Amino acid sequence: MEQVPLVHILILSSILFFLGVYGFFARRNMLMMLMSTELILNSVNINFIAFNKYLYPHQLEGMFFSMFIITVAAGEVSLAIAIIINLYRRFKTVDVEDTTTMKY
Repeated sequence: MEQVPLVHILILSSILFFLGVYGFFARRNMLMMLMSTELILNSVNINFIAFNKYLYPHQLEGMFFSMFIITVAAGEVSLAIAIIINLYRRFKTVDVEDTTTMKY
């Protein structure tokens, strides 16, 4: 089986990264901003795994960094969803522009 060239993986990762950046800045919905952040983190994971595979195939540092990022992303999602649910209960919207205050 033929391997996928590193350039193709980097192009895919770049596309995912810039889609995430665009989604984060263009959207006003907090859930869409959270999904865009996850897209950015996943593009970083793809880069770590690709460089690990092509540059250091017998070492696992890239895999460990990816596992660490996945773990941090899971914690970030759980915290962000809790914040979004609380803001929705208070303001009845998840639009960033409508939620300008965070105190009682």
